[in-house]
Amino acid sequence: MLLVLGVFFLLPLVAMVEFSTRDSSTWPALFNWPELSERYPALAEGITSSLLQAALTALLMLVLLVPTAVWGRLRLPRLRRLVEFLCLLPLTIPAIVLVVGLAPVYAWVTYFFGGSSLTLVFAYTILVLPYAYRAIDAGLSAIDVKTLAEAARSLGASWATVMWRVVLPNIRSAVLSAAFLTVALVLGEFTIASLLNRTNLQVAINFLGKSSATMSVAVSLTALLLAFVLLLLLSLLGERRRSGSAVAAVATAAPAGPATAVASKEPAA
Repeated sequence: MLLVLGVFFLLPLVAMVEFSTRDSSTWPALFNWPELSERYPALAEGITSSLLQAALTALLMLVLLVPTAVWGRLRLPRLRRLVEFLCLLPLTIPAIVLVVGLAPVYAWVTYFFGGSSLTLVFAYTILVLPYAYRAIDAGLSAIDVKTLAEAARSLGASWATVMWRVVLPNIRSAVLSAAFLTVALVLGEFTIASLLNRTNLQVAINFLGKSSATMSVAVSLTALLLAFVLLLLLSLLGERRRSGSAVAAVATAAPAGPATAVASKEPAA
């Protein structure tokens, strides 16, 4: 079964490598940014737009979701189910239907912010909510947020300090997971950008395929490998976090040694 699945997934990648190397100038041009910008200006614009969209979407998602999730656990626990339901809605709505609803909204977005491709950040933030929320919620479930916040507040910390110096360091891996998932989704998104007449990497690849098939396949393969590396890093971070939690649990559950027992009987200074 593993062999069949391996062939099923790897054979198209091997075919992409074989096809993209038929033109010997394809891969050198892909990694030579000045030449790439000169030969394929639309592709260079699409790569730049997608990277900026991924960075801004991850930033906006974290600014919106992390305080909301933390505040929901601390002050409004009854609204957690409602927030979770709202964040999971984009999974139940097809992208084509989502575009139909976003089109009138983007008429006003274009009026106020212009027709820049970076305005797709607002739509992408909605699109990544299900994945990012589950990652952040899982990170918050692994720690006692209420106790940490109350301890910090009792020591005089402001809410901004609690969020920045107490909560965020404890959910760093969850935040990175949400950011990696966001980047992988934004780099692979095509439907919304195409139907809203905006430019990103996938739209540029689609147009490039009409003029240079080998370059479009090479860029597609590079985007796939980048997404795979991001998800692999996400998996490794998750494994490291679980192993660290297991070591901490074993250390906590270990019986006290003689020195610890003697120290525990002595009065505190």
